Amino acid sequence: MAQTKRDVSGPDTGVETDRGVTLNFKVSPEFKKQFKGFAVSEGVSMTELLKEGFVLSKARRCQ
Repeated sequence: MAQTKRDVSGPDTGVETDRGVTLNFKVSPEFKKQFKGFAVSEGVSMTELLKEGFVLSKARRCQ
């Protein structure tokens, strides 16, 4: 019997995909608008901006 592979990956599953795993948290609509707008203006993805911000914050806090 052939088994079919069911794709259970998606934005709410937390399942790892080729692009990584999902990280879910709530922010205000205004924060999202500003964050996305800044990412667009800088020509980076929201994910790249979040990762960069994390690296900078971690470096600053671990001094």
